[in-house]
Amino acid sequence: MKESDLVIAPFYRRYVEPIHSVPLFEALELAENRLLAILEGISEEKGKHRYQPEKWTVKEVLGHMLDTERIMAYRALRFARNDKTPLHGFEENDYAPEANANERSLEDFTREFKNLRRSTVDLFRSFTEEMMKRTGTSNSAELSVKALGYIIAGHTLHHCNILVERYLADPQ
Repeated sequence: MKESDLVIAPFYRRYVEPIHSVPLFEALELAENRLLAILEGISEEKGKHRYQPEKWTVKEVLGHMLDTERIMAYRALRFARNDKTPLHGFEENDYAPEANANERSLEDFTREFKNLRRSTVDLFRSFTEEMMKRTGTSNSAELSVKALGYIIAGHTLHHCNILVERYLADPQ
């Protein structure tokens, strides 16, 4: 992959830099497999755990991951179709309390994630190389379609690390 294919706003580099050397579809699969393995080891009781009082629960983190994947895929669709309309950002902290995450089962989240990831992969497979290089503006930052794919994979991996390190690790 050529670095020139990726137009990334500085904020998103933390998601993309750890995986940009992996082909995009492998990165998406790697992130999917990692999250599914983590989900297998989480009990319903642990799903409502917060590592600090003001932090999201495990289920709220999962809801955030799903919301973000949908939003990034939507942005990729718009940019791939050569839509030049600038897009607004979204406030993740406003979304989380509205997602009803803690009333849902982990089985629901697992099923939804699998379906969403299949849809995301299908969407990106439909893009030509020319479409993958197209850019658009979101939240006042320029992003390429291909970069959005890596952001999706990297964001998943980022939150997998947070789940393991801050929510699931046994404090010693």
